[in-house]
Amino acid sequence: MTASSDLENGGLPEQADTDGIRTRLLPFMDRFGILLVIVLIGLVMWFLQPDVFFTWRNITNIFKQTAANGMLSIGMFIVILTAGIDLSVGSVLALGMMTLAVANAGGMPWPIVLVLSPLMGIAAGFINGVGITKLRMPHPFIMTLGMLFIARGLANLISGGVPYSGLPDPVRFLGSARIYLGELDGTRLNLPVVFLATIVVYFVFWILLEHTVFGRRIYAIGGNPQAARVSGINVDRMLVAVYTICGFMAGIAGLVMAGRTNSGFPNAGQGMELEAIAAVIIGGASFFGGRGHVLGIFGGVIIMGLIKNGLNLNDVSSFWQQILIGAIIILAVFIDVLRRDLGTRH
Repeated sequence: MTASSDLENGGLPEQADTDGIRTRLLPFMDRFGILLVIVLIGLVMWFLQPDVFFTWRNITNIFKQTAANGMLSIGMFIVILTAGIDLSVGSVLALGMMTLAVANAGGMPWPIVLVLSPLMGIAAGFINGVGITKLRMPHPFIMTLGMLFIARGLANLISGGVPYSGLPDPVRFLGSARIYLGELDGTRLNLPVVFLATIVVYFVFWILLEHTVFGRRIYAIGGNPQAARVSGINVDRMLVAVYTICGFMAGIAGLVMAGRTNSGFPNAGQGMELEAIAAVIIGGASFFGGRGHVLGIFGGVIIMGLIKNGLNLNDVSSFWQQILIGAIIILAVFIDVLRRDLGTRH
């Protein structure tokens, strides 16, 4: 075939080959990209800390340390699926922590203490959802930014700005207990309860999003909200439900962190909303909505945990860690834009 006939058929052979590579690469990276990144980061960290990184103790510590971010990220995921965002989750986490800690210090029974953080999260998420839909906010950024300050202020107000410690055993059990599995080469194999709880939560969200009408409606709203309205979906009601669930997961994250630290402190969760967003985007979701899967989000959470753990093991300053996390967020959004561009072409 001649060059002129190639042009008549829509392009040069080099361009066709490049487009073909992109077409094959895009689904491959969507399916296996997260796994490849996890393996790569794991190998790098193992090379830097060969005697520490792949020990059972360190791996289970990663699971414990990432649990709160895992809870925040799955809630953030369903919000981002609708092309929204929730900047308040870190502050709602702190509000939930302080509510249960202050209630415990005041002599409340432990069953009430246990549910207070999730209830505060539900209330904050519901207010976010109603505010976004009924007040006709131009973007969820505005409403959730306001809630960020409100929740943080309330956390300081009810606690007087001081931490509380000494939480009941059921709270500590969720955040810090371990299940003994046996011994291997003299090493006690313990699995954190909070890791098992995280697996259960992600399994429930996988069922919810992949195998229910509710989940399909969330994807539909993110893909095209106008078409979703025309098809009979009550978009406003769905958005209120989505932000309420996100708030609930922030409350669960507060409960988990309180149990892990055996305390409540009003500056908890600062910046964690950005870590959750980064984990979601790294995990394959799109800021444009309607795209992403639960397993990918779990992978994004693990990647964030591996990076932070590796930096801590190598005594990297927390200031440099902040810089790196910021760079990761920028890179993740850039990759999302490239992914969307490639998807649009094909």
